[in-house]
Amino acid sequence: MTTLDTDVLVLGAGAAGLVTALSARGRRVCLLYTGDAASELAQGGIAAAVGADDSPELHAADTRMAGRGRNDDAAVRLACDGAPAAAHWLESLGVRFARTDGVWSLHLEAAHSRARVLHAGGDATGAEIMRALREQLARASHIEVLPGMRAVALLHGPRGAGGVLARDAGGKAFTVRARDVVVATGGIGALYQRTTNPASARGDGLAMALTAGARCAELASVQFHPTALDVAARPLPLLTEALRGAGAHLLDETGRRIMQAAHPLGDLAPRDVVAQVVHQEQVAGKGVWLDATSLHGTEVAQSFPTAYRACRQYDIDPHREPIKVTCAAHYHMGGIAVDLDGRTSVPRLWAVGEAACTGLHGANRLASNSLLEAVVFGQRLGQALGRESSAPTVCDNDSRELDEGEVPAELRDLMWRCLGPMRRAASLDEGIATVQALRSRSPAPGASAERLALIDAMLRTARRAA
Repeated sequence: MTTLDTDVLVLGAGAAGLVTALSARGRRVCLLYTGDAASELAQGGIAAAVGADDSPELHAADTRMAGRGRNDDAAVRLACDGAPAAAHWLESLGVRFARTDGVWSLHLEAAHSRARVLHAGGDATGAEIMRALREQLARASHIEVLPGMRAVALLHGPRGAGGVLARDAGGKAFTVRARDVVVATGGIGALYQRTTNPASARGDGLAMALTAGARCAELASVQFHPTALDVAARPLPLLTEALRGAGAHLLDETGRRIMQAAHPLGDLAPRDVVAQVVHQEQVAGKGVWLDATSLHGTEVAQSFPTAYRACRQYDIDPHREPIKVTCAAHYHMGGIAVDLDGRTSVPRLWAVGEAACTGLHGANRLASNSLLEAVVFGQRLGQALGRESSAPTVCDNDSRELDEGEVPAELRDLMWRCLGPMRRAASLDEGIATVQALRSRSPAPGASAERLALIDAMLRTARRAA
């Protein structure tokens, strides 16, 4: 087996991983990734209190309201206070945020009391931020890139994390030893039958850290986006929340606006509320449609080109007809518990982005706070790594190798049924029993012991709260 040595190993190359790597100057960084990144798909934008009628305090209040008060106050203050500087930093890297008459153009999204979402390319903000970060990555002399390689086991022992076992696209195994390991592998959406996440979002980094004994938090807190395009696709195309901010409405099959009586904010209620209403309609055997036909002229095509292209791909004209939608697993508020610098409970193991749980989001993420978290906490983690002294690498390995197969349909169905938008004690008990049975025998491809342990922990966490 080939052995590689590095100083800092970052697993994942979404926004959080790239910002961390770029900010860790003074350390030699190796970036290991498969090429998929949910950040690329982010449509809405990045939330920042930059408007004349806005403030970080208002942004923080909205973040706490959406998170049902289960947020960590220090994390909320850090993110909301740092948001304007994060936006300016991204623009300094070449991110082309939309401007009108020289002033940043701001979208309104659900549960925001102000229009504060900076966007680019209409609804292609994630792709634009990733473009700029990758350009910086190509110029960074302190970063080595290992594309097409997937970590399948964390090397760890009594002294902490010390690298990973990885495999390339051809299945060749590598031992990558490192003095510090950063988990930036994204979320868990691909564990669900309906998801907006790429296939790589299987919770691999979280499962490896859990197996290594890392403390985790809010494991059962999963956000479901209420407006994914209801088509035969995986992942499901996302229809940005900013469409509702611009005046689109959710309707049932009779044309009734389903959110008017459900919440004082109507169509702009927090995502968890809207997703539950959509799910209840679907459970009752009814369809739900997003009606954007009232938007003026060609606003959907011009202002939301990603959503427009997705609709046209399935022969839907959003200017002339409502769009059938479904809720789908979108974002994991839970993850590896970290402090404000990204440290986990395992020495020399760090986490950032959706794989981490900073406490910023609480029980439900405020729209467009995810890219913000990636930048603010990625910068802070990179700077913390720069202050760390080098330590000997650790090559013990107490964990098994993660299965590389696709997550079995049985598990995806179980996750949707038991840990979906609506949860019941009986279905959680059923899920726990099913996973225990799977763990007692050799699991199917894609259902590794580590992944089953993660799902079991999520189910048990949800059951305690039921």
